[in-house]
Amino acid sequence: MNIQKVSCELGGKPLTLETGRLAKQADASVLVTYGETMVLVTVCCSKEPKPGVDFFPLTVEFAEKFYAAGKIPGSFHKREGRPTSEATLSARMIDRPIRPLFPEGFYYDTQIVATVLSLDATADADMAAAIGASAALHISDIPFNGPTAACRVGRIDGKLVVNPSWASVNSGESDLEILIAGTAKAIMMVEGGAREVPEDQILEAVLTGHREIQRVVKIVEDLRKACGSKPKREFTPAAIDPAIVKKVEDAAKAKILESLRTKEKGARYDLADEAKAAAVAAVVPVSLKESDPDQAKKLEGDAKRAFETLQYNLMRLMILDQKIRIDGRDSKTIRPITVEAGLLPRAHGSALFTRGETQVLAAVTLGTSDDEQIVDSLYQNTMRKFMLHYNFPPYSVGETGRMGGQSRREIGHGALAERSVKAMSPKYEAFPYTIRIVCETLESNGSSSMGSVCSASMAMMDAGIPLPKPVAGIAMGLIKESAKVAILSDILGDEDHLGDMDFKVAGTRDGITGIQMDIKIEGVDEQIMRTALAQAREGRLHILGEMSKAIDTARTTLSKYAPSITTIQVPIDKIRDVIGSGGKVIKAIIAETGCKIDINDDGKVNIASSDQAASQKAIDIIRGLTAEVEMGKVYKGIVKKVVDFGAFVGVLPNQDGLLHVSEIAHERVNNVLDYMKEGDEVEVKVIDIDRAGKIRLSRKVLLPGGPVGGGDDRGPREGGGGGRRPPGGGSRDHGGGHRH
Repeated sequence: MNIQKVSCELGGKPLTLETGRLAKQADASVLVTYGETMVLVTVCCSKEPKPGVDFFPLTVEFAEKFYAAGKIPGSFHKREGRPTSEATLSARMIDRPIRPLFPEGFYYDTQIVATVLSLDATADADMAAAIGASAALHISDIPFNGPTAACRVGRIDGKLVVNPSWASVNSGESDLEILIAGTAKAIMMVEGGAREVPEDQILEAVLTGHREIQRVVKIVEDLRKACGSKPKREFTPAAIDPAIVKKVEDAAKAKILESLRTKEKGARYDLADEAKAAAVAAVVPVSLKESDPDQAKKLEGDAKRAFETLQYNLMRLMILDQKIRIDGRDSKTIRPITVEAGLLPRAHGSALFTRGETQVLAAVTLGTSDDEQIVDSLYQNTMRKFMLHYNFPPYSVGETGRMGGQSRREIGHGALAERSVKAMSPKYEAFPYTIRIVCETLESNGSSSMGSVCSASMAMMDAGIPLPKPVAGIAMGLIKESAKVAILSDILGDEDHLGDMDFKVAGTRDGITGIQMDIKIEGVDEQIMRTALAQAREGRLHILGEMSKAIDTARTTLSKYAPSITTIQVPIDKIRDVIGSGGKVIKAIIAETGCKIDINDDGKVNIASSDQAASQKAIDIIRGLTAEVEMGKVYKGIVKKVVDFGAFVGVLPNQDGLLHVSEIAHERVNNVLDYMKEGDEVEVKVIDIDRAGKIRLSRKVLLPGGPVGGGDDRGPREGGGGGRRPPGGGSRDHGGGHRH
């Protein structure tokens, strides 16, 4: 067993990479230990290319093991099931920075599995997994132009912090959380959120993270050397016969150029399909398809590859040399925008955002705490009060396809949009609603995720959610050939597909709330990022101006179909009175009023109902349950019990007082039942509350014709009170009622 270890310090914690002890049958495996977090990362790659594919078949799995955190899964089966959304996002984060670093044409099945074995909540497992994936690839014989590394950067009290704890990010202590991945020379990926942090400070955080990455990359190199610098397996991309390339260019170039100058997506794709068909026809004779189908299929594949390379080069040259984009815009112009708010009458809030041929409909639903999502995660069990779900149906791009379930792409795009608008959402204490936003992509031709940010922001304001500022998003692109660089605002789908960068930035007029950057080349430098951020801000301000034409501030009232939540405060020592034994009292209030009622430990009570009268009834009941009887105050009470020396009257729920026989009327009362019976409503005044909390009431002081104030002017009766002594000579308790 040849165990090798390398270490360094990262974010104040030791980071150790170890190989040679675990999972030795994989092509390579690395155990990453960061603090007390341990992640085993393995990589396996097939020896033969996958037949029938023209893409790199890389899969990344992030396996959360609940034993790593000393927990048992909360599911019915009590074992890990399908990946959680968090695991999916972690897998995407590992995948994105390494995918561009495999050689072009490498069509070999490759799988990376990151298994969390131990979890320290102060040390990120996904960041450790990203480092481990790069290290495993680097020490293996799999062709890979790495290594890469990753780290997070936060900001606490104005100071940048490397790898802030999950608790500091989740609690809001850090107003910035960005994950950066890259090589020693360049940045490959950025993903994160912030609370209106300016562009220059975002860039400072990214550059700080890159300096940490360079230190980690060095120990990955050291690990490879310690393992003997294993040679990479031989791989040469399949070459295309120059004669085929020439035939394709002659047959398809003119039609490709025509398609690249066609503004409408459908017509452009039709022209491109015609050009591709002409290219294939020029290379593959009809007779060959009949005489030698296998050779014909190979030539057809070569023709299509040559066509795609030609299309790629022509589009890039048009932008770099002629300064003309596919739809005729210059590099900074934003496509035409139309906006509409409040178009769905029954949704609690809605908005439609259309930019060029990208269209997203957002709908907001407001709920109560009953609608919160239970999240059973490795870190802790939480209740999710803010949700944004992104859908990308096949019809949005004019295709047929499977419906149901969410793809990794949908989960990733939804997370970016959610992060971007949640930064401006009010705190739960100020707006005690569960918020769900659904973004339906109706058309897509470039950055539906940023369209989702725009539509979600408007829909939230339409729903009456008090956003202090609207949020907009824009996707930036990059075309780079040697020293020639073009940064594109509001990219089309083709510019994303054929370009070198997809850089999404969301925020308000005053700063960034969400950011995501993916690079398809071997990284970008500081200057490109600085220019892209500045250009993105210009575009974002323009989009915010267009959005304001539909709605620019939150509506002051909620939809009549939304639950209205009223918050009242009760004394903490009265919470038990509202709940009752076994929840009996609160259940009775809910049954009587139909309201949803939530009671917090701090005494805040949220009462939710779309019926204002029902809400008020519940409020009155709760206030009655928790109110204190006041000296000298008049109450309309209910006679609870009649005794020979008076009656016990309920002046408040759970609070009774004694109406002594001498305080019922000005005249002598020989029989209390002549004046009242159980269940009668009687108006009484509180005339005394003793130290034990016993309450004495008077009715006669409210009747005309008698002396002002309480008491019996006729003097005490036998036994200290009115009425007859009960049979058997027992004593009578008439010292006052009790507060229960």
